[in-house]
Amino acid sequence: MSSSTSSIETPRGPAAVVVTDPDGPVRSLLVLGHGAGGGVDAPDLVAVHGAAVAAGVRVALVTQPYRVAGRRAPAPANHLDEAWTAVVSALRVPGLPLILGGRSSGARVACRTAPTLDAAGVLALAFPLHPPGKPEKSRAGELPAAIPTLVLNGDRDPFGIPTPTAHVEVLIRPGATHDLRKDVATTAHLALTWLRTNNWANLTTPPPP
Repeated sequence: MSSSTSSIETPRGPAAVVVTDPDGPVRSLLVLGHGAGGGVDAPDLVAVHGAAVAAGVRVALVTQPYRVAGRRAPAPANHLDEAWTAVVSALRVPGLPLILGGRSSGARVACRTAPTLDAAGVLALAFPLHPPGKPEKSRAGELPAAIPTLVLNGDRDPFGIPTPTAHVEVLIRPGATHDLRKDVATTAHLALTWLRTNNWANLTTPPPP
């Protein structure tokens, strides 16, 4: 595999992007975004990145402009979506299936922008269904209504767990909280199985050289 780092200009400032290509033909492009106060080095993102690249997926890890600028407080939702849309538009390749994803806030951004960006699928890690203790403020409406979507949430997540729908598959991770750190390898395997089921990843992973 090979990785490259670049800066992509967006209407909200520069975003940082790390793109990793697999060895061999590329099956799809998976673009992943981080949580509100975290980065692309979150354990679940790292694990999914590694599993997907090994199975023939080009993976792009995107750091939003507000984090590049050194701020921890997230930008407004429309600013996040605007910057994300600019980055994905610059990365996408005609004819290559585009899967959008991320964890927590990044999952919400991926879900909201997937229809406009004509994504083939959405991978939502730790989708925050509602603020802790406020189930009445549901964000279920952000989940795509007609795009294959996989949600991976811990059963101890205080942000809640979405209800599955016709196009939204929800897999619950036993003992995991919002950070999805518990048994992160299995979480990555479940994500990879979903990618393979949709023909977006190789069915087998080649052994290390």
